[in-house]
Amino acid sequence: MGTLLFTSKEKGMTLNELITKEDLQEFKGELLKDIKLLLSPGMGESKKWFKSSEVRKMLGISPGTLQNLRVNGTLRYTKVGGTMFYKIEDIQKMLEKNQSEGGES
Repeated sequence: MGTLLFTSKEKGMTLNELITKEDLQEFKGELLKDIKLLLSPGMGESKKWFKSSEVRKMLGISPGTLQNLRVNGTLRYTKVGGTMFYKIEDIQKMLEKNQSEGGES
């Protein structure tokens, strides 16, 4: 059971697409590469702190998933007033820590 069948309805049509572990590994690698690019020197002053909505968009996760990452201590944050902020370095560390090797799931 190494594959996932993804079904979505788009404009009244049903689209079935097979997502493999390799697809997910490739996506993870591309995401990590993009985040590293944001942090790379020579890009000028990169943004250091991100709001929850920006982090959710960057990682493609739901508000509940981001809350779980906060609650279980996976992703550090700072709360100012009612707004939570996340350091890009902490996001990168989390991704690197959770990066799996080729054969793992």
